[in-house]
Amino acid sequence: MRNTAPLYESSDSDELIDLLEASDEIGQRLLFCMVLAIKSEFPVSKLAAERNSPKGHKPKLLILIVAYNAEKTIEDVLTRIPETLANEFTVEVLIIDDASDDETFERGKEIQNKGDFPFTLHVLFNPVNQGYGGNQKIGYHFAIEKMFDFVALLHGDGQYAPECLPDLAQPLKDGKADAVFGSRMMKKGAALKGGMPKYKYVGNKILSWFENKMLRTQLTEFHSGYRLYSVAALQKIPFDLNTKDFHFDSEIIVQFVIAQLRIKEIEIPTYYGDEICHVDGLKYAWNVTTTVLKARAQQLSIFYDRRFDCKSSTADTSHYLPKLGFKSPHSIALEMVGTKKRVLDLGCAGGHIANALTESGNDVTGIDAFPPAEEIKFQQFIEHDLNHETLPITLEGYDFVLMLDVIEHLLAPETFVDQLRAASEMAPGVRILVSSGNICFMVARIMHLFGQFNYGKRGILDITHTRLFTFTTLKRLFEQGGFELVKCEGVPAPFPMVLGDTVTSKALFAFNKLMIKVWRNAFSYQMFYEFQPTPSLSFLLKDAIVQSKKRSVEGNNQINKDPQ
Repeated sequence: MRNTAPLYESSDSDELIDLLEASDEIGQRLLFCMVLAIKSEFPVSKLAAERNSPKGHKPKLLILIVAYNAEKTIEDVLTRIPETLANEFTVEVLIIDDASDDETFERGKEIQNKGDFPFTLHVLFNPVNQGYGGNQKIGYHFAIEKMFDFVALLHGDGQYAPECLPDLAQPLKDGKADAVFGSRMMKKGAALKGGMPKYKYVGNKILSWFENKMLRTQLTEFHSGYRLYSVAALQKIPFDLNTKDFHFDSEIIVQFVIAQLRIKEIEIPTYYGDEICHVDGLKYAWNVTTTVLKARAQQLSIFYDRRFDCKSSTADTSHYLPKLGFKSPHSIALEMVGTKKRVLDLGCAGGHIANALTESGNDVTGIDAFPPAEEIKFQQFIEHDLNHETLPITLEGYDFVLMLDVIEHLLAPETFVDQLRAASEMAPGVRILVSSGNICFMVARIMHLFGQFNYGKRGILDITHTRLFTFTTLKRLFEQGGFELVKCEGVPAPFPMVLGDTVTSKALFAFNKLMIKVWRNAFSYQMFYEFQPTPSLSFLLKDAIVQSKKRSVEGNNQINKDPQ
């Protein structure tokens, strides 16, 4: 039995193609002539081409039925699955009985053993209850292992209409969505007419409104259990880290939103029968609320949870964006450098600051482990890992050296500062501009007070940071490395970058600036320093010798002018 769909109505079409494929060259010619003579309208070559092309492949759809104590309803759910799905998909059905107290598993096996079910049927039993979310995780893992294209979630209690499957599956097949959700809330009042209890309706509306606000989405319903997913999309998110509880559905939406995967909603009818609800409403609401708050906090770099780390992570530096247009290490450095200077940008990341400096008339040399984008222009760029090799350049001739948010990424900052000092041997007038996150920032202190020390994708606790600094420890690092402090100031949190150019961000930014004046160490999000190299002992010795000779010559000249 073939997995591909018949492309023509003629019942002997596929048989003829099979004969053509199996025959030798002479046999193929004879068969071809026979076909032309008997049925000249039959386009064999076109049929063979279409059958072997991607267009002839029917995508594989797994219908996952999560079941718990569904002995009385499981057969009805199965019989209501439209057989017409086979026209568009290669369909298989998987029932997972989650340690039911009744004979759900046995009933599923009976249907399987009868052999008259139109689709391939798998029936599994969890000896230990895995929960609503845990059951889904097993099913999605099955879909990935068996290389399905799509997976549809149904409930064994019949709450969601299997008859809607063709409509819900079509956007996935057409490539117009990565997930399709059946929504009961798209038409005003339809859910109540379908029997949804008022308290559930109100709770659904309130929670969905809150989740939309936090995630900046516009879904009509977050709490429908009727869902279809692209298996390729599921492979892009860490759904295996999600809860086993009922708010698994909310967590997976959060992951799709963060990963920027496409979600489409289609209206479905509401049905409430005599099924038993196993959801603790208040606990569910609390879990959903905390889930989206954590996700939002992670977007603001306040919190980190691997479940919501869904954006593609690459080894490049594209996520380090310029902080311009407000007070930041980048804007301070641009102002201090001015124009017509030679600048060495260490750890230049995406090169955004280098671009701004170049536009201001400066000559910029960049050093980073990864090459910049083609549109980023340097006078010179050196591909070099600051962690593993000595500096490939001296600082002679440079006016400024930038180390903006770099020192905290280094494996051995002390060693690097020593290298920097050695490179500045012949550049006593060079200025070193350094910035780093302040681990004593008030928000970090409060989080620590509650036992939270969460690394994230960016911010003070960027997951790539190997060292953390305070005002005192960063100053000491450079002073003990042979530099002296010229200037130091605190920098507010980048509210305009996180919240946009809004009244709220401006107010928070202004308040943060004010509080830095009150208590710099606690309210500075970042620290900005200007250092200059102190004369080395070698330089001082050489200078002493030169000055001694000069003074001796001057003394001798004076003696010659004033003879006794």
